[in-house]
Amino acid sequence: MTLASDIGPTQRREPAESQIVLGEDWDRPAGAVEVELRDARARRGLMSLNRSPLARKIILFNLLALVVLVAGVLFLNPFRDSLVYQREQALAVEAQLVAEIFEASLPRTAPANLLTGDGIDPVDVLGRIGLSDGVDVYVFAPNETLVASTGDTATEAATPLAGGGEDPGRSLVITEFLNTVWDGIAGILSSGSTPAETVSTEDQARALVADALSGETVLHGGNGTAGAIFLAASPIEGASGVVGVVALATAAGEIEQLVRAEREQILQMFFVALLVSIGLSLVLASTIANPLSDLSAAAELGRDKNARKMSPTRVRIPDLTGRPDEIGRLSAALRGMVAALYDRIDGNEQFAADVAHEVKNPLASLRSAVGTMRLARTDEQRTRLLDVIEHDVRRLDRLVSDISNASRLDSELVKEEADDFDLIHMLSNLTQYHAEEAQGQEIAFISDLPGEPVRLHGLEGRLAQVFVNLITNAISFCEAGDAVRVWARKRENRVLVVVEDTGPGIPEEALTKVFNRFYSERPVQQFGDHSGLGLAISKQIVEAHGGVIWAENIRPTEADITSDPLGARFVVGLPL
Repeated sequence: MTLASDIGPTQRREPAESQIVLGEDWDRPAGAVEVELRDARARRGLMSLNRSPLARKIILFNLLALVVLVAGVLFLNPFRDSLVYQREQALAVEAQLVAEIFEASLPRTAPANLLTGDGIDPVDVLGRIGLSDGVDVYVFAPNETLVASTGDTATEAATPLAGGGEDPGRSLVITEFLNTVWDGIAGILSSGSTPAETVSTEDQARALVADALSGETVLHGGNGTAGAIFLAASPIEGASGVVGVVALATAAGEIEQLVRAEREQILQMFFVALLVSIGLSLVLASTIANPLSDLSAAAELGRDKNARKMSPTRVRIPDLTGRPDEIGRLSAALRGMVAALYDRIDGNEQFAADVAHEVKNPLASLRSAVGTMRLARTDEQRTRLLDVIEHDVRRLDRLVSDISNASRLDSELVKEEADDFDLIHMLSNLTQYHAEEAQGQEIAFISDLPGEPVRLHGLEGRLAQVFVNLITNAISFCEAGDAVRVWARKRENRVLVVVEDTGPGIPEEALTKVFNRFYSERPVQQFGDHSGLGLAISKQIVEAHGGVIWAENIRPTEADITSDPLGARFVVGLPL
């Protein structure tokens, strides 16, 4: 027996054309489903997103994050602390400058008294100082007696700064509305607090005189009739010591006005960011919700049982595989799932047709034998008819058993747990068992397996079923004096298991049909002994493991393909 050592896969058939619409074909009107989907797209607009729960969630969550951020900034009010600190420092410097002006107006050698006006006129000095609007000045004698104040003195106007712009605190209608809302919320949250007792600005300034007489500038914050005020008191030092105290106070509510201006700017930015966030959320929602709506609409139209919406064509899933995101993956998965489902439906229909055809043959033979038996006159005729009936009954029983196994194979392959196993060890056990069967029929059995183990991950029992079927088929086609060889070789990322025999070989036209269900190329004497499902089941098991299986003839030379084959070869390739 001549056995080829090189194995090459035969040309594989192209898969049947899928009924799922791919790519640009999606836009072509191919049925009622496509018409309804295209009409739904035409009716869809930007405002239709309000009917999408997913779009509403995207917009709501995006806006919620922005609202929480702005509310947190307004609640913590960090810019108020900064404004207070800056205003206090500026007020302290301004108080020191006013005190230095009074000190410069004091006589250098003679004593001075602010209370009696000896050596200095505090009202005259205060009137010649140009003060900015919103600042009140109080001049006290050491005994806390008020000797001059801006309320009783006409002071010069402060020189305006060159290049001064307009008031930056201008507000818009929307910011006024948002300010009103925020003030209302702040009023509700602070409604339980007790308002502090209001003291006149003059009395608060007088309270700082005692601390300022120590020679340092004193800062203080208090409450006025219209809001918070800030005071700074600085001593006036003469030749003989401290002769008085200058106290400056800001206008009531000045900080609140600055804080309000800052808040209005934040609210204006918030309003702009709100519009941008809504626009971006709508765009994001449309890129997510609309494709998902198309996918769900296609699936719903396909499952709808109403006669008005039932499509005569197959379910067509939109092709969104060009998107590099999860929606593209979902579209590809749905299209693949629908394609596999229709392939399974077609396969079941074909399987049912094949089963009906195969069952009818023995039933027809049984009907004919039973009808003929009524006319049989001799015991010999009845015996022959009973043999035919018994053969057909056994054939039906075998056929029904094989059909039952084949119909359960898909579900069992999914349910069974895969595990790691040694393929060489499993093949060794099989070859030892079938070697005894072959020797009983005077058939040589050769096993050529590697010495080292080959580990696979899969269903060991199912793969053993494949190799048992291939070996028993090879033995059944051999006669006394023929040989069967089982060998395996490990390649880089796969393992090849080959079953060869020196039988009559396979007709060339049957090489592509032997794996079809119910196809059997058997000698006449073996008619009815095989259902023709063994190789189909074997192919299904091998492909479930990601492998391939094919059949070919063993020829004396590759050059002469017309020469008679020396036998048949079945090759199983499994990934490692």
